[in-house]
Amino acid sequence: MRSGLAWLPRGILLGLIGFAVFGPLVNLVLWAFAEQWYFPFKLPVVYGLKFWSQVFKPSSDVFETLATSVLIASFCVVTCLALAVPAGFALSRGRLPWRGAILLAFLLPQAFPSLAVYFNVARIFYTIGLNGTIAGVVLVHAVHGLVFAVWIAAAAFAAIDPDLELAARNIGASRLRSFATVTLPLAAPGIMASAIFVFLESLDEFTGTYFVGVPDVTTLPLLMFNASLAGNYQIAAITALILLIPSVGFMLFIERFLKADVLAKIGG
Repeated sequence: MRSGLAWLPRGILLGLIGFAVFGPLVNLVLWAFAEQWYFPFKLPVVYGLKFWSQVFKPSSDVFETLATSVLIASFCVVTCLALAVPAGFALSRGRLPWRGAILLAFLLPQAFPSLAVYFNVARIFYTIGLNGTIAGVVLVHAVHGLVFAVWIAAAAFAAIDPDLELAARNIGASRLRSFATVTLPLAAPGIMASAIFVFLESLDEFTGTYFVGVPDVTTLPLLMFNASLAGNYQIAAITALILLIPSVGFMLFIERFLKADVLAKIGG
């Protein structure tokens, strides 16, 4: 009896955590398949695929906004990795002064209220002609994406034994060749993981796209926001599920590549 009661608090805690995590997802799925749901009913009155057919019909805006979201996320990955790979290598291998301060500097975009930052960024972009453009949205997304790209890339390079590079240098390889043939392939899983994090961050980004891209650039999160604002909760729920699929899939993919030894090096 006592052992059974000892598990009661843990069971309650796990139940509350499970409700907090899966409760919103269950509600999302219910709205996605609900054709009629109104007060005072606790569950949908009529289920069906009516709104799914609306979302996936050829004339729907979902395909265009999804293509725009993927295009922006892909450009954002290329931009971030072009900066993060050399920066991560320098931060992990080079004896840079203020290394910790440099790493913390990449966290600054996360330290300030997003609304105030994006409002001023939108004003500046408007004056230089970047407001309402794909390039402007990519730059805004890249600012946040660099946080993941640089920190994970630095951790991936730091997890590599420097003696492997020295061995390649000792047999005649140049510094560039040893980096391209030894260091970069060994760091590739971590760099791939950072690219996925950047892609997902860009794919789900709403606030920066709203202030910088509207009305000329519409992504899937903006479409979801407009649908929910108009009371089309079924369309918003289906759009949210579409965004959820790559997030879950990529997270499972990252779990395979981002090992504990890499994680231990982040910020180290």
